[in-house]
Amino acid sequence: MSQYQENIRAIEALKAEHGTSWSGIEAESTARMRAQNRFKDGIAIAKYTADIMRADMDNYDKDSSQYTQSLGCWHGFIGQQKMISIKKHFENSTDRRYLYLSGWMVAALRSEFGPLPDQSMHEKTSVASLIAELYTFLRQADARELGGYFRELDAAREAGNEVAAQGAQQKIDNHVTHVVPIIADIDAGFGNAEATYLMAKQMIEAGACCIQIENQVSDEKQCGHQDGKVTVPHEDFLAKIRAVRYAFLELGIDNGIIVARTDSLGAGLTKQIAVTHEVGDLGDQYNAFLDCDEISTDEMQNGDVLIKRDGKLLRPKRLPSNLFQFKAGTGEARCVLDSITSLQNGADLIWIETEKPHIAQIGAMVSAVREVVPNAKLVYNNSPSFNWTLNFRQQIFDIMSDAGQDVSAYVRADLMDVKYDETQLGIDADEKIRTFQADSSREAGIFHHLITLPTYHTAALSTDNLAKDYFGDQGMLGYVANVQRQEIRQGIACVKHQNMSGSDMGDDHKEYFSGDAALKAAGKDNTMNQFG
Repeated sequence: MSQYQENIRAIEALKAEHGTSWSGIEAESTARMRAQNRFKDGIAIAKYTADIMRADMDNYDKDSSQYTQSLGCWHGFIGQQKMISIKKHFENSTDRRYLYLSGWMVAALRSEFGPLPDQSMHEKTSVASLIAELYTFLRQADARELGGYFRELDAAREAGNEVAAQGAQQKIDNHVTHVVPIIADIDAGFGNAEATYLMAKQMIEAGACCIQIENQVSDEKQCGHQDGKVTVPHEDFLAKIRAVRYAFLELGIDNGIIVARTDSLGAGLTKQIAVTHEVGDLGDQYNAFLDCDEISTDEMQNGDVLIKRDGKLLRPKRLPSNLFQFKAGTGEARCVLDSITSLQNGADLIWIETEKPHIAQIGAMVSAVREVVPNAKLVYNNSPSFNWTLNFRQQIFDIMSDAGQDVSAYVRADLMDVKYDETQLGIDADEKIRTFQADSSREAGIFHHLITLPTYHTAALSTDNLAKDYFGDQGMLGYVANVQRQEIRQGIACVKHQNMSGSDMGDDHKEYFSGDAALKAAGKDNTMNQFG
């Protein structure tokens, strides 16, 4: 017996206990409402999605072609529409497809201060609020879809079509939820370890099963693809990883996932010299990367900070900002040490922020990590901050040049030019972009591929095109031909925007509550009927 049928029987028994006072309650209507509200709170969502993500991680360990993907969101509707589209296009399945919550987009689009740079200046609570909003919309997508199946069931019963009724019942019983894991960005923790713990709790209570945290200094935090990044010593970062784990455990999410991100590749500065007690400990390894000058006691100046290493007195190079400088060219080695240290101290996945999408570079670092942690897996930012076209065309140019092929028809610095689109170089580069995720998951240990800001850019592009056409010569045709007509022909659910906002579900509830007296919106005069 299905859960749906079990609920009907249970509610019928409950009605019988309450006698005639509950005669106005329909058992099947209640069962439908229960089916439409499968997840009662964020903790239930976090437990469910953590199980999914853990299973996906295990499957990837067995087969690297089973990598996962996500797209960034800044509004609940965006996340809802993505998962509706995925279910439509991929055989009613959301397998290995997640959502990503970007701190950049929260700062730029969700702060009460207005648009902000990605520097952790937005309100702490806005992150958890967006997680809750995303899951509210995904749960509503479930309710809306199930409502359609209930209507199919009622219509089949009314027509006496038992086969159609059984088909509708199977859709109800085998419904695939739109709720999927969210990888949520907690930036650098928004303060000390206690602040990180408190914020992580809010995020988990909103439904997050996976939290990503980076090793930058909270009050100096920069976007991963901008200059001026400052990292913290490992022990400071590990305290925050432990704070997140404690938050998961306190709330009963024993298999919650932590992604430890290192920004060391592009971070040439540190705010602190690490505490070290003996040669070779973690603090000593961190300090070994500092750019120092060897000095004598006679050369000491007022306010100097000195360290002793290998019997030598060293003065770390300190900038006017009071930050200390790392040696040039040490970024990759620091990323490897960061990744190993995080995985050995509570993190489940690593994230190495790079300046370009280059499989050999990423793979070399992951291989070094895997020499110590064999099952290390990477979350990778397929960032819109990269010029993907130019990067891959330059990579193909270099491959051709190294192989002795004639590249005289190309100018390496100008490869973005449209004239190269149909050349063999342009075609080969596009094929490398197309297969980048599969190739890098196989060759560089990438378990999860995400695009941080895709919907920010798609919204800008589509709005620009609509405004250009609508306010130009196309007028209303600019909207009809390029938006509504495409929605209809591609079966985009949003063409029925009243239905998407919950109007039909409201009608269902009116009927449950008021019976024949219900005043419904979905009558013959509802213009949504024009869309079939």
